[in-house]
Amino acid sequence: MRLLQERLRRFMNHPAPANSRYKPTCYEHAANCYTHAFLIFPAIVGSALLHRLSDDRWEKITAWMYGMGLCALFIVSTVFHIVSWKKSHLRTMEHCFHMCDRMVIYVFIAASYAPWLNLRELGPLASHMRWFIWLMAAGGTIYVFLYHERYKIVELLFYLAMGFSPALVVISMNNTDGLQEVAWGGLIYCMGVVFFKSDGIIPFAHAIWHMFVAIAAAVHYYAIWKYLYRSPADIIRHL
Repeated sequence: MRLLQERLRRFMNHPAPANSRYKPTCYEHAANCYTHAFLIFPAIVGSALLHRLSDDRWEKITAWMYGMGLCALFIVSTVFHIVSWKKSHLRTMEHCFHMCDRMVIYVFIAASYAPWLNLRELGPLASHMRWFIWLMAAGGTIYVFLYHERYKIVELLFYLAMGFSPALVVISMNNTDGLQEVAWGGLIYCMGVVFFKSDGIIPFAHAIWHMFVAIAAAVHYYAIWKYLYRSPADIIRHL
């Protein structure tokens, strides 16, 4: 509790500016905003589609969990980059949204695995990953709140660990349909990390990272839509 109080005091009195080591150019700021802003509406539509295609309450809850994580990623990222671009002089606001941007990544990772963990048959031990993934997301969120931007390599390792740990459970499922797409999406995310860590080295590196995120998220959405919900023929009949 004392550590939490001290963290709140420091945050209110001396907020550290987000991305303090590198300041993007105006064009890079715009690219950072638009590369995720244009994905908000497709994410909302895609989430609504999965919800409509759900056959039972558990599928609807899962579609809601996944959709909320997907939409939150693009919305929070866009808002943060707009604030960083237009309101960077408001250091407290920028720092707050930067923290939210980092926190929502943990939620998004957990939400991306939720359909596979909720809608596929798992073994008795593997089934615990359904709630453990959200426990990891909560732990990552608390870590960002307490140590944001202090140990960047640790934060990156947390993201990677959270991304790979549930994969060990998913690949052990009896029904492996769609896991190839899951693997491809994960590989694309990992390739994008190179650009995520290259701000100031590669021009428009962060916007390129956003594109990798968009492509990987699209691959994962396609796999969820195709293998866990209904087929295109079922969609037409349902309409």
